[in-house]
Amino acid sequence: MRKSQQQLAKPATICSLILISLTACTPSPAVDQQALAAEAGAISQRFVGTLLPTLQQALQNGGPAAAIEVCSVQAPAIASALSEETGWQVGRVSLKARNRSLATPDSWESARLEEFDQRQRDGEAGPDINTAAIVAGEFRYLQAQPVMPLCLNCHGSDLSPEVRNALQVHYPDDLATGYSSGEIRGAISLRKSLE
Repeated sequence: MRKSQQQLAKPATICSLILISLTACTPSPAVDQQALAAEAGAISQRFVGTLLPTLQQALQNGGPAAAIEVCSVQAPAIASALSEETGWQVGRVSLKARNRSLATPDSWESARLEEFDQRQRDGEAGPDINTAAIVAGEFRYLQAQPVMPLCLNCHGSDLSPEVRNALQVHYPDDLATGYSSGEIRGAISLRKSLE
């Protein structure tokens, strides 16, 4: 390489290194975790606000066994529709899953659900229990689902034979019974990629 080419190469190399350094040092935009948590909370409320009236109507029209059938179809459909509409992945999880293929928690969710149980035992009201965090490039949010009196028809300890039969048909591997009012039955889980 001639001396003049070497002299031209050095400034170009220095400029390239400066540009690479500036690019690497430029901070990525800050994640507004409070705004994401508020958005996730609103989506979880929409989920409950859609599912609860559907279950109440099924209970009125056909009793608890009919509500089990409706829930087995409607809850996943509502979660899917909200996921598609909002860009969040929406689902439900529980340490005692009713639908193991859809509601089994991952390790982060399991740890938070155990914390939720403790928070409830310490006197915190179920509807107030939630958490949010950035985990592996995703914003994660869990909203506790406490057991309401209505839930005891299908999630309590004293289940009718009709309910037991419906559970066997729709959820043969069901673990989600034996609850008392106010306990944390599970959570609505939301996640959104930050990448």
